[in-house]
Amino acid sequence: MAEICYFGSLVHYKAPSPFSLHSLFSTKPNHFNSTFSSSPMASSECRSAVEPPSLLVFSGGTGFNGVVEELKKLTTRVAHVLPVSDDGGSTAEIVRVLGGPAVGDIRSRCLRLSDESTSEALAVRRLLGHRLPLDAFKAKKDWYDIVEGNHSLWDGVSRPYRETIRAFLIYFQNEILRRPNETFCFSNGSIGNFFFAGARIFFQSLDAAIFLFSRVSEIPCNSLVLPVISTNDRLTLGCELQDGTIIRGQNEISHPTSGTMQTVDKRHCSTSALPSKIKRVFYMSSEGNNLLHEVFPPVNPTVLEQLRSVDCIVYSMGSLFTSICPSLVLLGVGEIISSRSCRKVLLLNGTQDRETNGFTASCFVIAIADALNRTHGDPNIRLKNPPGYYINTLLVPKDGGITVDLKQLSEQGINDVRVVESVGDLKHGMLFNPSSLINTLAGLVE
Repeated sequence: MAEICYFGSLVHYKAPSPFSLHSLFSTKPNHFNSTFSSSPMASSECRSAVEPPSLLVFSGGTGFNGVVEELKKLTTRVAHVLPVSDDGGSTAEIVRVLGGPAVGDIRSRCLRLSDESTSEALAVRRLLGHRLPLDAFKAKKDWYDIVEGNHSLWDGVSRPYRETIRAFLIYFQNEILRRPNETFCFSNGSIGNFFFAGARIFFQSLDAAIFLFSRVSEIPCNSLVLPVISTNDRLTLGCELQDGTIIRGQNEISHPTSGTMQTVDKRHCSTSALPSKIKRVFYMSSEGNNLLHEVFPPVNPTVLEQLRSVDCIVYSMGSLFTSICPSLVLLGVGEIISSRSCRKVLLLNGTQDRETNGFTASCFVIAIADALNRTHGDPNIRLKNPPGYYINTLLVPKDGGITVDLKQLSEQGINDVRVVESVGDLKHGMLFNPSSLINTLAGLVE
């Protein structure tokens, strides 16, 4: 039994046993399955005479979030593939002190998929979506109130859920206290990230943590949230620029923040432009800073299984090189996608960002094809497939800020280009209208 003292009060914590967790989840219907196919574990409520289409979406933690709710109306049979190399904000502090993969993007997508049909579901979503204040003292005070169970965020959360969530938050805090040489900064911290990290460390499994989070937040039964790399280790993203410069860390590539914990708008951050265009992204050892430290982690096998069977593959809008390409450069991904005859859809961004300044639509296509072909990496594992093997449909937001060069796209083998209604956003520029985008996708896969 661990004893943790917060502001003079004593919290006794005993780690939950697998039996107690099973007892909690057995009170609810099965809301999570490992595959889209019918299996002995699949509940009857998840099956229908005519199944809706199945999709696999490569995305980051924010770009696709705005259309997730609308996508549920078309299908919940969606595999959301996300990178685990983010090293900014609250995630960066967890990785710095406790190590392990970044969980922020996964947590964000799980929350977007979470149930909102009951008052308790909304209360759980509100709790796990809460961010602590920016002020360090206020953040710590807020955090201790939550861990001790005294915070108003617990209102509406039933005892089984309350005790399970709280147990892993306490476990997370205990792990921090076990590292006396590190001072953890709670500023702008995500409660969902803390819960996720506590579960991952307890189970020593990222997959188990995702399973637990998915059950607690009650995501749709046929939806999968998949880390592109299933690991318990820290992953570092690197990028090579065309002038040979090597940049280490997703944050440094996309939106350097000088250590700030504030949320950053990647499209409108005040950082300087990259000295040269990005040539490729790759994974490197945690201590590395050049090409000699490149590593080749294996792709999550479940991602490959889903790629072989889904009805449609989607490359989401978002940060091209730091959100999408990290999932594409892994061995086996390009091989399977190029062999499929299904719809392969690129959702074009509505505005430029630091990574794609000056890009046209065909530049996005080249970047994706190069990542899947591993064009600029080890020649022994390089593919030589044309872009049309990976993308056959391009959806463009109306009045977007990226030039659609139809001639070059046609030469790449992409002749199906469709304009989708958009909405203007003062912070993010032109975005796909969610209902119009999903209606267009429905027309492609139904």
